[in-house]
Amino acid sequence: MNGSVLSHLDEKGRAQMVDVTLKEPSVREAVARARIIMSPQTLALIQEGNVPKGDVFGVARVAGVMAAKKTGELIPMCHPLELTHIAINFSAHEEKGEILIEGQARLVGKTGVEMEALTAVTVAGLTIYDMCKAVDKNMIMTDVMLVKKSGGKSGLFERKAEPQE
Repeated sequence: MNGSVLSHLDEKGRAQMVDVTLKEPSVREAVARARIIMSPQTLALIQEGNVPKGDVFGVARVAGVMAAKKTGELIPMCHPLELTHIAINFSAHEEKGEILIEGQARLVGKTGVEMEALTAVTVAGLTIYDMCKAVDKNMIMTDVMLVKKSGGKSGLFERKAEPQE
């Protein structure tokens, strides 16, 4: 921890939603990433559009957007936010049998959007798993992480390095 106080606890140590009433709105953005590892054959099916359940990337993108919008309902102490932008992108790496999922969330508000970006990539990955599990139950979703965030009192955060493989 960087020495900051955990503001989700009251003076008696009980969980609480942080009061952001007096904070000034600012442009806030977060980028998160996740990885899903699968057999090369499964990845080929996805890229060729031959997964029986349909367009994997299209459905996973919509699922990620929907999840970001519902983060305040899923995570107990998250504020419900009026997001102004959500983007989900996929990069397939055939040689590794993996898909890199990147999600970006943005708004003008009083609190950050890190949880929305993280929720988006997680649900997008779970959707890929769900759509492909009939052909590959060995898929692994891993490396869910915040890559970058900007805005607000704490300013810019950029991850220095990727996790070791």
